[in-house]
This record gives sequence, C-alpha cells and structure tokens, in this order.
Amino acid sequence: MGDPPRYRWLLHIDLDQFQVSVERLRRPDLAGRGVIVGGDGDPDRARQVVTCASYEVRALGVRAGMPMRAAAKKVPDAVFLPLDMAAYEEASARVMNVVARGGDALEVWGWDEAYLGLELQSEPAARSVNDVIAVAQRVRQSVLVETGLHSCVGISDNKQRAKAATGFAKQAVRDPAASPDDRVFVLDDGNWSSLMDDRPCRDLWSVGSRTATKLAEAGIDTVAQLVATDREQLVAMFGPHQGNWLYVLCRGGGDDAISDEPYIAKSHSKARTFDVDLTDRDDLRAAVRDLTKEAFDQVVAEARVPFRVGLTVRTASFFTRTKMRKLPEPTTDFETIVGTAIALLDAFDIQKPIRLMAVRLELLDPAV
Repeated sequence: MGDPPRYRWLLHIDLDQFQVSVERLRRPDLAGRGVIVGGDGDPDRARQVVTCASYEVRALGVRAGMPMRAAAKKVPDAVFLPLDMAAYEEASARVMNVVARGGDALEVWGWDEAYLGLELQSEPAARSVNDVIAVAQRVRQSVLVETGLHSCVGISDNKQRAKAATGFAKQAVRDPAASPDDRVFVLDDGNWSSLMDDRPCRDLWSVGSRTATKLAEAGIDTVAQLVATDREQLVAMFGPHQGNWLYVLCRGGGDDAISDEPYIAKSHSKARTFDVDLTDRDDLRAAVRDLTKEAFDQVVAEARVPFRVGLTVRTASFFTRTKMRKLPEPTTDFETIVGTAIALLDAFDIQKPIRLMAVRLELLDPAV
C-alpha cells in the first residue's frame, strides 16, 4: 500500500453537540433545554459520567467526563438521558454518507468528525478559496437537510490547521447574532499569526498538558513564543520527532494527506464501572464472562475473528493495569475466548477492590 494522497484543501467537519442533537431529533421538546447524556441517564447512581452536554449546560460548567452527580448539582433541572449507542452509530453513518459526496476523499475520525479532501496536489489547481467555502456550505446544508444535524466546518491546507479553524467556526454557534455562514471558517497563512500568536500553546492540536507544562517551564507560554524558539532547542527538549513537529505545528503546518481507506475496527471492547466495588473472585469472573460475551456478540455480528484478548482492571484507588494474551489460534469459540479472559484475571495480583473492568478482543483484518 502506497502513501495516502495529499490534498490541496482539507475540510474538517464537526457535528454540534452530537449525542444531544440526536436525542433532540427524537424529542423535539428538548430544544432549548439543558440536556445531559451519559451512562443509563440516572444522575443519582454512582460512577456515571457525562458523555455529552448541551450548550445550555456547558455555559453553567458541565463538561464531558464530569460525574453525573456533579452535573446534577450544577444543573438540577437538566434533562438526563441514557446513552443509545446504536442510535448514534446509525446517525453518524448517515452523516458520513452525505459528507462523502461533497469531496474527493473522506477520512472518518469518529461519530462526529471527519476530514474531506478536495483537489489532489498532483493535479492543477481548480478551486479558489471562495469555491471551497461554497463547497463547505453545501456540505453543511446537505447534512442538515438529510439528517437534521448541524455542523461546523474548518478549512485549511492541512488537518491540524483545519481542526483549529473548526474551533473558530464553533464560536459562532454560541453567538446569537451569528449567521449560518459563520459556521464555516478558513484558517491559512493569511490569518494564522494574527489569530494564533497570543493563544496558549495548549490550543495547538496535539499539544497535550504534559507538553504544554514542559514548554511553560522553559518560559514558552504562547504560540508566538513557540515560533520564536529555535528548532535545536525544541529538539533538545523533546527529541527529534516531537521537537521538529512542534516547530512545524506552531507555524501552521501539518498533515495534508487523507486516507480514503474504509475504517476497519482493529478491536472491540466492553467496559463496566461497578456500582459497588468487587472483591469476590467469583463475582469478578462472572463480570469478565459478561463483558466478554458483550464484546464477542459484536464481533460475531460483524463476522470478525479475534486473535488476542485483553483485560483491564482499575482498583478503588484508580490504579489501572492491562494484560494481553494471544489466543492459541484465531477463533470464534466463545469458551476458548472467555477462558483466556478469565486466565488473565487470575494472573492479576489483586489486593484492592475493583471498580472497573474492560475486556478487549483484538481482531484479524477482514481480508485475512
């Protein structure tokens, strides 16, 4: 397989408050109300977390990953809804089918975001920036008409800058005076410096908290300060790969390739946070069997074949460990698979109560 094709224009499509929006399509009465999606929808149960929050409750401090109980304290009159994975997968598939028609190649990054490539760099330039904006608006409108879901689009010449552009487009969602056209934003060499120089390094795509902290310790807090830092200093701090990447990233550079290969899951996993910590080995084995069955059913439904089993355990102190074991041979025999998962559990030296477990089945490629 050769390198993925490189495109002159890249569009980053991001669906607004995706899971909340899907729920509102089914329940129009939720429009304008604070909505929180997560777990089984019961904020009184322990260890449930927010997966998606509407803009109304985000403004009041609710965020994805927050415990549902904490969200309920902030917004007690919000509507709490359970996750409906099948509905979200179906809605996402419909959206991506629409988006794919708008360009030359589509690379899906999740339920609610994807990159669309326009114009191979190997071919003569055909579109102006205004032409590309018009394409983005048509894609947005088609998604809205055919699926009922709103989206924002960032336009640039690479993935990282296109995703940053989407962030500016999203600001319009929160502005009552903004027009639909404001949901499309172009970020390029012309406005990169003026918009990004004063922003913290953390605002750059792929710069995590650890990297930002290390930069701050060196007196590098803003994008402009990062641009002013010698490449050699960045390489000395982070090594050749990350150092050179930061040097390129802060100047607006990035990856301009789009893989149009269909997305194929490499594994399926199921996780569960228990209402009450488990300590009894029989209870733990039963939980492993249940989780394995859930993952196994999904694998079988897709006609896939597992070849490796993984088990993750998280103790009450939040210490998390994972063990992996290759099956004697790829198989869809459930007892062989669950036996391997239970053997992994028995291999753990568990001294503390278990609050979470996850089973992962790694899969052969469908073509094998």
